Amino acid sequence: MKKIHYRLVYNRKKKLNRMGTALIQIEAYLEGKKAYYSTGIYVSPSQWNRRRSLIVKHPYKEELNRFLQEQLLELEWKELRYWKEGKTISLNLLHDETDPKIEQKALISEIGKKWIEISSRKESSRRNLYTTIDLVEIYRPGTAFQEITYEWIIGFEHFLCERQLSINTIAKHLRQLRTLVNEAIRHRLLPLSMNPFQGYRIKTAETHYSFLSLKEMNRLEYLQLTGRDTRMQHVLDAFLFCCYTGLRYSDFVHQRKENIVHSKGHTWLLFKSVKTSSESKIPLDLLFEGKPMKILHKYRGREDSFFQLISNSLANRYLNRLGDLAQIETHFSFHSARHTNATLLIYMGAQITTVQKLLGHRNLKTTQGYSDILDETIVKDLMKCKR
Repeated sequence: MKKIHYRLVYNRKKKLNRMGTALIQIEAYLEGKKAYYSTGIYVSPSQWNRRRSLIVKHPYKEELNRFLQEQLLELEWKELRYWKEGKTISLNLLHDETDPKIEQKALISEIGKKWIEISSRKESSRRNLYTTIDLVEIYRPGTAFQEITYEWIIGFEHFLCERQLSINTIAKHLRQLRTLVNEAIRHRLLPLSMNPFQGYRIKTAETHYSFLSLKEMNRLEYLQLTGRDTRMQHVLDAFLFCCYTGLRYSDFVHQRKENIVHSKGHTWLLFKSVKTSSESKIPLDLLFEGKPMKILHKYRGREDSFFQLISNSLANRYLNRLGDLAQIETHFSFHSARHTNATLLIYMGAQITTVQKLLGHRNLKTTQGYSDILDETIVKDLMKCKR
């Protein structure tokens, strides 16, 4: 059996690119002939140890070296597979499958946006994909799918970190970039063997949502606004309404008077979620002793204007001020309203499956992520055990 010998070579052309880095390639040697395969990884001369064939002095040296070894193993496995299939081993056979020619240079900013335009994805998903493409353009203007490598992704992740994005927000953008790369592979703009996400682990962190306790909610309910602060009353009422109903900001501003329906002796808010497109049905008179209804009564005859709120970012700035006035140390925003709703409902004894239905979650695990256990809930449950 003829055996191909592989090794890693750096800067074979003895020329650095404009970023001062050069490509690492895999050299395949068989019977006096050589072939070279791109690893997609570029490093500076000071980051390559030629004697040990290892990346050094690089912030992600462990991940990159692991990826290089995986590419070497992949070539060896392909060679073994050909041998088992009875094929004659040659560099040409290996090269044809490993490195197919890609004639067109497909820019993410152009091709990616065209795919999004014709896709059947939800509007919120499309917006998120557009945002990721915009960030790619800021990081490396005019990037083509063929230029995205394992190292490129690491650099992009570092760029997002420098913009002070959270770990989970960075993970979201990386998942969306992976979606676009997979689309490029499906359209044969990128060979499967050049998938830069192969072996790449997207890091995430456990999400901790902020929420308000009953005492903090009471402080907001009884907060008296005076002077210039009275202009924030609308935002305060809207926030409390979202806390009692579990509405997202995006769903709140899409409500109208006709969404409020009286049926079977109760008042319901019927709507389709902007984010998930799921149908929701919320009993306004049954939640928190009918507090959502009390707020609506303040806007009787002008319900539509109640649901027409200022921008989310400005509303959250108002909430910061309202929190200071109410002497609430917990940082909260409109996103906290949904979490507050779930946490307080469970504290009051509601089944988590009921909360799941009210919040419009398809998966119970999503609801469980929103339902923190208050200290008061623990005491309450243990007191029941004494009886």
